[in-house]
This record gives sequence, C-alpha cells and structure tokens, in this order.
Amino acid sequence: MKKVIISLLSLSLFAGIAVGCTSDQEKTAKKRKESKESTEVTSGASANGYTDLSELKDQYDIVIIGAGGAGMTAALQAKEAGMNPAILEKMPVAGGNTIKSSSGMNASETKYQKVEGITDSNDKFFEETLKGGKGTNDKELLRFFVDHSADAIDWLDTKGIELSNLTITGGMSEKRTHRPADGSAIGGYLVDGLVRNVKEEKVPLFVNANVTEITGKDGQVNGVKVKLNDKETKEIKSNAVIVTTGGFGANKEMLEKYDPKLKDYVTTNQEGTTGDGIKMIEKLGGATVDMKEIQIHPTVQQDKSFLIGEVVRGEGAILASQEGTRFVNEMDTRDKVSAAITALPEKSAYLVFDQGVRDRAKAIDFYNEQGFVVEGKIIEELAKKIDMPEAKLKETVEQWNKEVQTKSDTQYNRTTGMDHDLSTGPFYAIKIAPGIHHTMGGVKINTKTEVLKEDGAPIKGLYAAGEVTGGLHGANRIGGNAVADIIIFGRQSGTEAANFAATQK
Repeated sequence: MKKVIISLLSLSLFAGIAVGCTSDQEKTAKKRKESKESTEVTSGASANGYTDLSELKDQYDIVIIGAGGAGMTAALQAKEAGMNPAILEKMPVAGGNTIKSSSGMNASETKYQKVEGITDSNDKFFEETLKGGKGTNDKELLRFFVDHSADAIDWLDTKGIELSNLTITGGMSEKRTHRPADGSAIGGYLVDGLVRNVKEEKVPLFVNANVTEITGKDGQVNGVKVKLNDKETKEIKSNAVIVTTGGFGANKEMLEKYDPKLKDYVTTNQEGTTGDGIKMIEKLGGATVDMKEIQIHPTVQQDKSFLIGEVVRGEGAILASQEGTRFVNEMDTRDKVSAAITALPEKSAYLVFDQGVRDRAKAIDFYNEQGFVVEGKIIEELAKKIDMPEAKLKETVEQWNKEVQTKSDTQYNRTTGMDHDLSTGPFYAIKIAPGIHHTMGGVKINTKTEVLKEDGAPIKGLYAAGEVTGGLHGANRIGGNAVADIIIFGRQSGTEAANFAATQK
C-alpha cells in the first residue's frame, strides 16, 4: 500500500495546477506523466515549499492539526478572518486522504448546475443524503451542510479551484457531483490548489510535525505538544485549536475494535489515517458518535488497495460477475453494492466500460498507468482476457445498451448513470472487490464545529472538521459528500475558531 500512496503523492505534488483553461490542463497532464516515475516524497515536499521546522514559533492564534483538505481550508478561512494560523502535519507531505479522492464534491443549487439546466434543491440533497445514511444522520449538521454547499463551490472558485464538470454518484438522483473541468480525479487537483493558496497566503505549513497532545487549562484548550521529525518535542501555545486529522481507516486495531468483521479487509486509506485526533480529543473528555459505522467501498482494486472512483459507474460502467452477468443496481448506495459483490461466489467482480466512459472519466488513465485496466478491441476479446464467457458478456452488454436507449433497467431498476451506452470500442475492465474506505464515526461537533463533551457542552477553544468528526453521514456516506464535508466544515471551523481566538487577545 505504501508504494501506492507514494505514487499518488508524487503524482499530485509535481502536477501543475489546472485552472480551467485548456493550456493549463495540457501542462498538468504532461507534468503528471513526467512525475509518475518519481517516488521520493521528500522531493515533493521541497517542491511544495513547506515551512522549515526551524521556523516553528512558540505561539500562534490558531493551531490546525492535519494538512488534508479540511485543515488547509480551515487555515485559509482563518487567515481571511485576520488570524495568524499554523498547520501541523505528521506525514512528510500535505494531502491526507483528500489526495486520494476520486469522484468529486457534491453540492446543490450551484451555478454550474444552472448552466447545465439541472433543477436541484437543497431539500432534495438533504432528503437523499438522509435516506443514504439510513435516517441516522445528525439533521442539524446535515441541514447546515446542504445549505452551504453551493457557497463552498463559489469559495473554491475564488481560490482558482474550479469544479465545473458534473457527474453523479450512487444514492443521488441529480448530477450534483462537481469535479475539475477536464473530468479528472478531484483529489490531486484540490490538494494542489489548496497548497498553492496556503503558500500564497503565507500560512506556515509544517510537515513531519506530529502533534501528540492537545493541552488545556480550566476546561479550555491552550495549545499542543508536537514531536518534530520523531525527535524533539515542543509545546506551542494558541488561542484555539482545530483538529482535522481524518478518520481511523488505516488503524487495524481501532477498526477491529468497532467492527471485528473488517479484520481481513484491505483499506483505501493513506497510512497516516490512524485516529490520532479522535484519541487526543477523547482524553480531553470529548464525546464520540457512530464509531461502529465504517464504510466499505464496493470498487477497490485489491492488489494495491486502490479505490476505483464512483465516477466510473456514474459515467456509465456496469458491474459484471465472473459469469458475465450484471447482478446489482450499480448506482445504489455503497453498502448495498458492496453486499451484492460479497455475496458472489468469488466475492469480487469487474467494472466493464467502453472508450466513451474512459474519455469522460479521466481518472481511468491513471488507473491504466497503475496496471489495473484490461483492454479488448471487442467485447469478446475483453471477456476472453478476464476469463468470462464471451457470449454471455456480449449478451449482457447488448441488453444493457437496449435498456440505456429506453431509459428502463428492467433487471435492477438503475435510473442514473444511463446517459450513454457501452458501444464505443475498445472495451475495458477493472477487477474490484470491497475495501474499507471511510469511517463515518468520530468526535461529536455542533454546527459551529465546536467539539462537544458527553453532556453537550463545548470544549472551549477546540474545533474539528472533516472525517475526524461523526454524525453528518449517519450509517452510510454518499459518494461525493466527503469532499463537500471537508470544505464546508473546514471553512466553518476556520471562521468559528477565528471568532473565538479574537476574544482571547
């Protein structure tokens, strides 16, 4: 898994920043191709211009723990509010799990939806997310989330991070998943854009800075203890602390503690996603919620524990069993699709798609570079290569194409991701099976992103955002909602922490 993480990180860290114009996208694609041979994360850190640890001060207005999407967003928002924030990241590079995001960012009533004539509403987004979460979502968090989603898209625009290309994910009825203009994976593009803005705004971002404790006095946090380069420990004072350390999807002990059935599953999480923030907050008396709710993603390449994004299905791919037949509504929620795959004799399946899907879902080019994609000029050739009955797979694809034409899936009632049939050769397949992807549980927060104690009272000066928190997604997360989560609540945490820190000066 480590090789995969490093490959991804180097891909992002050396890639150019696309801003929506064709020339920049071409430059980005070229740089990504040039960077794929690199595996040195330290050279990536240098390229990004992280702040040298020798410059770490004894005090900041706000300390942000974790340099994923939520952390960098919080820092930028706090800086806009006139604060002096600093970001501390334990890994040698910024990005966290955000860099591995593939499909996009969900948002409703956006300007990009209006351009495409998509009629959507915050209420519909709310109801579909609540249904996906099996009705257990924190409704106050969810209401804030959907009502601030379009504004988050606009805010990213002001940072030169344009998510203007729309697709759809499982459990959604409208195209509200926003991604880069060229249809590429969102993760590297978003992280590159946020790092660039952090650098431009002169927000210090320290890597190899492992926060081991959040300090406090009289019920109020006042800083952190941080271990530098696995050596010396330094105490830093601050008026507020924002925790954006992510979930615990790479912590086998925690995963097994909360769901023993997951013991032998691969994980798509980067190796630093070990629940540190949750454990530090629990020591301060912070409450947790939904810790047993751990999401399995249905389409994970098993050899390298690599997520194959939902965008592939959203742009028209189908799932086929080893027998060459469909067996599920591919656009159902992740829990249901995962269960259907696990119920197969092989406990695995194939994503089957054509050149049209590949053209619309640019992440597939990267999957191909990793060696995940099998190609056949015609369906029968593809079937032979993946040891499927040739006639059966051909029949399955032909039947699917008929149902796309009539917009009626008579077998599994799929209603989305049916804008295009599978008729443009060559044809492709990627072997997948379920893997651990997201931890819906985490620390309990309110809509101000204040961390709450068991009695519901906030811990003064302590805020959290992103996958380290619980409640928003309920029992099952909808694809595209994690990126929305980190941006929406990352911004809110930066704003609220700044407001609090200002009162302490």
